[in-house]
Amino acid sequence: MQIIEGEEEFREYVRARGPSLLRTAHQLTGHPLDAEDLLQNALTRTYLAWNRIEDRGSLDGYVRRAMVNINISQWRRRKVEEYPSDELPEVPCAAHDSHGAYGEVHERLEEALGNLPERMRAAIVLRYYEDLTEPEVARVLGISVGTVKSTVSRAMAKLRNELGITVADPEVPPPSPL
Repeated sequence: MQIIEGEEEFREYVRARGPSLLRTAHQLTGHPLDAEDLLQNALTRTYLAWNRIEDRGSLDGYVRRAMVNINISQWRRRKVEEYPSDELPEVPCAAHDSHGAYGEVHERLEEALGNLPERMRAAIVLRYYEDLTEPEVARVLGISVGTVKSTVSRAMAKLRNELGITVADPEVPPPSPL
């Protein structure tokens, strides 16, 4: 691998932003080990392009975009080794979470996110976990703002449905107490 100018600057960037970028990678992949691999691949691409990146303020966007591109490429190349069946496999019970109810909700949300299609998961992660605006999400994913809006809306509906969350209709008044 080539040595770049500003290697120490790159190392400092990775030290400072690594944990946040790893959380994003985990949300994209749904698995901690896959997230580490994804982030490592994205950082390798960033390292190789370091001298060409003039705007250091956009490094997070560069790395996030690299993660999304790599994840989509891996997803497309993946050989399907799972086939539908009439029986569900037994799922081992997870150890008790020390965070109580919050931990349970968090686990259910993580599972629901993992069940979303790739584009929906990426849109939700970038919009709500990374707190990007809709135009920024559109730029990162290479889609229109309207597509971001509809994708996020459908993804949120799927998450609500899977988590059993109902949204009150503003047109229908709440029932009056007896």
